[in-house]
Formats: sequence, C-alpha cells, structure tokens
Amino acid sequence: QDPLNPMDNAQVTSQMAQISTVNGIDKLNTTVQGLNQQFVQMQALQGATLVGRDVILPGDRLAPNDVGLVQGGFELASSADSVKVEILNAGGRVIDNIDLGAEGAGRHGFEWTPPAGVDATLGARFRIVAKSGAAAVGATPLMRDRVDAVATGGDSLMLELRDSGSVSYAQIRAFN
Repeated sequence: QDPLNPMDNAQVTSQMAQISTVNGIDKLNTTVQGLNQQFVQMQALQGATLVGRDVILPGDRLAPNDVGLVQGGFELASSADSVKVEILNAGGRVIDNIDLGAEGAGRHGFEWTPPAGVDATLGARFRIVAKSGAAAVGATPLMRDRVDAVATGGDSLMLELRDSGSVSYAQIRAFN
C-alpha cells in the first residue's frame, strides 16, 4: 500500500481475493495440462492394441483381405432408391459395376469378385453412385487398411496405416 494514500480494508480484501483466484486458475491450468498428457499417453497405449488389426476409414481403395475377399463400404447421407458401385482400374476406367438397389441412410458394405483376368491387387478403386429419384445422394466411400504402428502427434493419437500413411485416430470409422 501507499502510506500516503492507504486503502480501506474492503479494497485490500478484494485485491487479496483476486490474487488468490489468479493463483488457483494457474494451478488448475497446470493440472489440466498434466491430465491431458496422461490421457494422450493412455490413448496411445490403448491404440497399440490396434497394431496388426484392420480399420475402416474414408477412402476408395479396394484390396483383398487376408482370406482373399475384396470388400469396400460407404456411408449414405440419406436413403437412396438406387445405389451402384463402380469399380475402377488404376487408370480410372470403369471395369465392373455392382448394383445394390435401394439402401437406407448410414453405413453399408459390399464384396466384389473380380471378373476373370482382373487382378484385384493392381490398384482397383471404387466410387458410389447413389440417387433418390433424379437427385444425387451424398455418399462417402469407406475402405479397409491395416494398422502398422501408433504414434502421438502433439495432443492427438496418430495411426500409421499400411497403405494410407499417417492418419488421425479421429478419422477411423470402425475397427475389425
């Protein structure tokens, strides 16, 4: 305090309460940062159990799984009267079609048996053509990939996938 201009008791008490509040907020911030670091470490430990397993994420690549099945999937934004899967070769040319008919909103899967003479390991991709009447229905293609490693990147968990590279854990739609 300034001895020539003393504060009254209420002002002193108010300032002490403000200092105490700032100290408490600083301690709370430190505690939350520590908890966040522990959470990321725990998430990485849990993520390590995914190594060697397959995950489903947005993407349009087709590849045979361990037993030779070629599978893909998609999510529809709303119901569709007509859903067709177009299989594309590495050059982007349509090489096969799968007519799935009407499908409801949500996640769906499909299997593809390559026609004779087509090698499914040569970069096949797919696209979804979904319509409700004449209007296009939003569709997100989903693909399978294998988890090779797990890493933490800043404050998030990253999965190192065999074909897709480094992908945020938040992008994963399902685990197999």
